[in-house]
Amino acid sequence: MTPDPHTDDDEIVTWWGLVIEGYLATQDTLMAELATRFDLAPASFDILMRLVRSPEHRMPMTRLATEAALSSGGFTKVADRLAAADLLCRIPSPDDRRVTYAALTEHGLDVATRARAACAEILRRIVLTPLGEDAAALANAMRTLRSVNG
Repeated sequence: MTPDPHTDDDEIVTWWGLVIEGYLATQDTLMAELATRFDLAPASFDILMRLVRSPEHRMPMTRLATEAALSSGGFTKVADRLAAADLLCRIPSPDDRRVTYAALTEHGLDVATRARAACAEILRRIVLTPLGEDAAALANAMRTLRSVNG
């Protein structure tokens, strides 16, 4: 379907507002439920998900901070909290003294695995059930916007 280049200004701005409002409401619901179940703040959950999907469940700390869109100081605070909870440890690189890896501990891997499964279950309930087959179209549309604008 070709978009109508004559879409009314107010209509297109309203559409975008609905996208943002729908995302924020859904994200708030998701993060609140994960916080209740796992006592994880959104940034902590994001870090755990990035690590659980990474080879050897570890990643250079600077890369992890960049991917999570956290400042160096902000990432350090999150990493300190995760380390204090025995979810993450810091491992110096054997090849480069300037590099330190953030790695999941055994407990961290367990929590991250269970949190990922819970996240998927919640998303099935709050996204897939209401949207049905439109969920895949939404994901594809967001992938397109990320590609074009990112």
